[in-house]
Amino acid sequence: MKNVIPHMLQIILNVSLTVLAIILSIMLIMELIDFLQMVFSSDKRDYKYFLANILVFFLYFEFITMIVKYFKEDYHFPLRYFMYIGITAMVRLIIVEHEHPIDTLIFSLVILVLIIGYYIINITPRERPGVRKTKDAT
Repeated sequence: MKNVIPHMLQIILNVSLTVLAIILSIMLIMELIDFLQMVFSSDKRDYKYFLANILVFFLYFEFITMIVKYFKEDYHFPLRYFMYIGITAMVRLIIVEHEHPIDTLIFSLVILVLIIGYYIINITPRERPGVRKTKDAT
């Protein structure tokens, strides 16, 4: 029973993430079609709307990439992908909603904190200090 419950939960999680990846892929394709229609239409569009659509496209792309990485890295979500998504989402907010300078400043500070966090993650060792790999003497 001790091994059955985690195994069943892992299966539920994997199926759910697969369904989510399919839904996100469909939405990514729909966003691409909308983007192409916007590019080839003769209507004058607001550049903010254009940039917001590009960033939404990248958000879908990043979520799908994160799900792919989850399966490739033995059921583990790398933290840096959450930071990529957060930075992209905050840039989108700055582009779309920049009427209030205080909000824009706060969004910029959030981006700065995420970038500093990403830097800290990259400079820290991947392994814990107490764990050492053993090498075979062959």
